[in-house]
Amino acid sequence: MKSNTVMWVTLVVIAAGIWYWFMKPTQEPVRDDMMIEDAMLQEAAVQGATVNLFEQNDLGQSGTAVLRENEAGQLMVELSMTGGDFSAPQPAHIHLGACPEPAAVEYPLTNVVDGESVTTLDVSWSDLIEADAPMAINVHKSSAESSVYTACGDLPL
Repeated sequence: MKSNTVMWVTLVVIAAGIWYWFMKPTQEPVRDDMMIEDAMLQEAAVQGATVNLFEQNDLGQSGTAVLRENEAGQLMVELSMTGGDFSAPQPAHIHLGACPEPAAVEYPLTNVVDGESVTTLDVSWSDLIEADAPMAINVHKSSAESSVYTACGDLPL
């Protein structure tokens, strides 16, 4: 009789274990690629933008500005210009106001040389857009002719 009880208890424990194994709530494992994709989407959503720089004053130059934060939270501005014939370095800035005639310079950028410029600013993307004021990126013909704009693009604030 005692062996029958032990046998029944063993069978009940085994059956309960099998039932639990098949009926337990399943949780889909988190995949590494899903975590990476979520992090990339979050970073892209708040860290920057691409701005088209449109030709000004019939000088044949246009381009793009890519704004993104680096690992330290500083804003990097990369200008890539095409067209026009500019042998002298071209000043570039982030101005208050909007194109085609932005106002005062807010952030100076590295001069455009051979169509390229890379600048790291000590401001984050969120700080820049929190200003809640229109801003534009402007490229000038040269230092000597800084009042002549070659290209301009409004920041998406």
